[in-house]
Amino acid sequence: MIKTFGDMYSYLRQHAVRRRMVAMWAMDEHTVLAAAAAQKLGFIDAILVGDENRIREICKGNDVDASCLKIVNEPDEFAAIDLSVNLIREGKGDFLMKGLCSSEKFLRAILNKESGLLPKGGLLLHVGVMESPNYHKLLFMGDNAVIPLPDYEKKKEITRQLVKVAHAFGLESPKVAFISATEQVLRSQPATEDAAMLTKWVERGEEKIDCIADGPLALDVAIDSNSARIKNVRGSVAGDADVLVFPNLESSNVFWKTNSKLCRGVKLAGMLVGTTVPCVLASRADDMETKLNSIAEAVMFVK
Repeated sequence: MIKTFGDMYSYLRQHAVRRRMVAMWAMDEHTVLAAAAAQKLGFIDAILVGDENRIREICKGNDVDASCLKIVNEPDEFAAIDLSVNLIREGKGDFLMKGLCSSEKFLRAILNKESGLLPKGGLLLHVGVMESPNYHKLLFMGDNAVIPLPDYEKKKEITRQLVKVAHAFGLESPKVAFISATEQVLRSQPATEDAAMLTKWVERGEEKIDCIADGPLALDVAIDSNSARIKNVRGSVAGDADVLVFPNLESSNVFWKTNSKLCRGVKLAGMLVGTTVPCVLASRADDMETKLNSIAEAVMFVK
């Protein structure tokens, strides 16, 4: 089982996995360097779309051999965005990565009903993967960036997609925790009611998604066996969760950013799923390591 990002890189190397990545408006150092590093490690062929002169300047300033990268010259940002999506739609790339363009422009392009990448009736969401020195394995979580307040049906789809990503990392039956503020089912906290229904949905096998689930579970009980013991919360998920399904975007996003900014040694990766191909949506402020991890996550998930 893959328990760290190091394990992930070892898996990609040992199995000689290699995919084609299209980087949209690849005009910032972190995107170019992450793409070059991923290609050097051998698990992608990078296609960088943007102003060729600027991309070559970035390469030259960082001792990167630009001749190893495929650069598609398009100096106009909006044209580069459209071109990147078209390359994916034409089958010339296996997944997409956002470069220097804003998240709004990136999302508008992939959500375009006529020329985008979201199937009709599909649900776009962000899947994060976290490696923490304070936890014994990777954590998969969502939705971190797209759906403000998912209802019960959307939480089912979030669960399906998170489990699929966990499966791609070799977890045959990941342990899913439906997170809320308490383990009690309270009418005053609708998230607890959703969590209880979601648990029953998995237990009854209404559809086969190959996971073990429990909820509602407070975060401490889900990821800390000592807290689970003290609170007398039993079950195979408590203290050993693989997947965290948060009740809303605010809670998931705050958890994500708190770990990224205040917790030393935490490593992150994130991508959008629900689209025809994975789409790496890293923040423009993310460092090169996070972007490289996110590229590798997408490679693991490409079908």
